[in-house]
Amino acid sequence: MHNTQQLSKLMFLSWEIQRKRKITRNKALLSAWAIFQNEDITVYHLTRRFSHTNYANKTQPQTLTLFNR
Repeated sequence: MHNTQQLSKLMFLSWEIQRKRKITRNKALLSAWAIFQNEDITVYHLTRRFSHTNYANKTQPQTLTLFNR
C-alpha cells in the first residue's frame, strides 16, 4: 500500500508539471521523480529562499516535508 501511495503522488506531481509547463510526459515524469527523490534538498532551498533576513524562521527545514509520508 505504501508503494502505491508513493506512485500515486509521483503521477499526480508529474501531471501537474506537464500541464503547467507544457512539456512532454517523459520530461514531466523525470522532473517529478527528481523532486520526489530530493525532497529534503528542495525543502531546504525553498525555506532559505523565502526566509526573512531581519529575523529567524519560526520553523526549521528539518520539520517540513513536501509529501506526507
